[in-house]
Amino acid sequence: MKILTARQMQRVDKLTTERYGIPSTTLMENAGTGVVEFLVRRFALDKQQITIFCGRGNNGGDGLVVARLLRDKGLIPRVLLFAKSDVLKGDAALNYQRLAAYARPEEVPDSATWQQVKPSLIGTSLIIDALLGTGLSKPLEGFLLEVVRDLNSGFPSARRIAVDLPTGLSSDTGELVGECVRADASVTFTAPKYAHIFPPACEMVGKWEVREIGTPREALENDPELFLRLITRADLLWLTQPRKIDSHKGTYGHVLILAGSVGKTGAAAMAARAALRSGAGLVTIATAKSALPVIATLGMEFMTEPLPETSDGTISVRALEEGKLDQLLEGKSVVAIGPGIGRVDETSELVRRVANRYDLPMVLDADALNAFAGRMKEMKAQGRVRVLTPHPGEMARLVGLKTADVQKQRIEVAREFAMRYQTLLVLKGSRTLVASPDGEVAVNPTGNPGMATGGTGDCLTGMIAGLLAQHPDRSVADVVSAAVYLHGLAGDFAARRMGEASMIAGDLLEAVPKAFRALAAPSRCQHHSAQRGNLG
Repeated sequence: MKILTARQMQRVDKLTTERYGIPSTTLMENAGTGVVEFLVRRFALDKQQITIFCGRGNNGGDGLVVARLLRDKGLIPRVLLFAKSDVLKGDAALNYQRLAAYARPEEVPDSATWQQVKPSLIGTSLIIDALLGTGLSKPLEGFLLEVVRDLNSGFPSARRIAVDLPTGLSSDTGELVGECVRADASVTFTAPKYAHIFPPACEMVGKWEVREIGTPREALENDPELFLRLITRADLLWLTQPRKIDSHKGTYGHVLILAGSVGKTGAAAMAARAALRSGAGLVTIATAKSALPVIATLGMEFMTEPLPETSDGTISVRALEEGKLDQLLEGKSVVAIGPGIGRVDETSELVRRVANRYDLPMVLDADALNAFAGRMKEMKAQGRVRVLTPHPGEMARLVGLKTADVQKQRIEVAREFAMRYQTLLVLKGSRTLVASPDGEVAVNPTGNPGMATGGTGDCLTGMIAGLLAQHPDRSVADVVSAAVYLHGLAGDFAARRMGEASMIAGDLLEAVPKAFRALAAPSRCQHHSAQRGNLG
């Protein structure tokens, strides 16, 4: 599902009319129809006192269509036009005339009129916000700001439904540019906008859904400028296919996890268990010799291999020089490097040499990423699958920025990095991003702040490796996006069971089977909520 800016949405609408011959009046009619269908499904409308707040632009035009269609159903919504009717233009003016033929909206062009009208709205139970939609680029002020404040505070028992986007939000950012309507739900059209997806703006839209209004999907999918998309359950249905009856453990790949050190044994075991929970047939942990006995006690299903170690108890470069790793990588499907591996210089050198020596798909996390801090030019990723999974601090070290700067421009930083170094980048955080070498960026909607605890990143590393091992013929971006979505979904199930504050990474692992089952279950709803994102 594509995520669009206001400008991109306008261009798509124009293309829909000019190339595909769908009149703009039809698009507006379909938008209003979509809102009414949503209202009918969600509310007993004959028991509601409905007030529709319409602005002077196309968003107000959508609201006028809603009013007319509700009247066609025998309902009598109150319609307020926050402008003089003679300033309306185009499709909004046309729909005003259609409605005014039998129910003229009340004009509320100024604050004085609003103060007179407001007391008569006290019984309103359902507010339809069609004041501004996606056109805002600066904070509200004056009369409209007064109305928005009253909408939020003056109708405590009313539900607020936004047409496209709550008034006061800028469609093109997750930041709050000023005060806005706090909606209980939003109905948007063709595709979600940035504000529906990214916090804190997404917390103001309530539950939202996308309604199709006539734009052919190919108009979105074939446009290279529309590079941002939302990962949805529908994208992952390929994961729900039953396994072949003649399967064996070799069918589902063998993951080698190069990880762990003395004092950091849990990370390696966590990644291994996550790979197994994700369905990998076999998993082997290769680790420093002194760390192996502890790691071996942390799981019965994975195998272990001892490697030469440094005096600090980390993996020594001798593991490569003596041929041990060459032997271990025979027959393996995927390599995951980094969890608990440490920052000793010799081990960092080992990481860099391994990443460039072998052609197998690799997932790099934790200190494997720090090994390339300031040295990304040394990674020879072209033509080979290299998946990097930094949190914002690690990302900052990779690109030489401050963490705060990475957070301010997450999409731009992730996209430029993936394209420049031809890697697949998973930038973790609230709304984890999956950036591909071709410039596409996928946004993950699952996850929660309870995942901000040690070990959840190790789980993600293992899940990515486990799914890559099982699906070598599928797009790497698809597989990694699936792992990220499942990881966050498992975190959501774990948080519901344990609570966000008490949740630990092991709880997430135990919830992975439930996440898989949820994908396979028939979908009971089509809406999206302002979930708070994967912080692992």
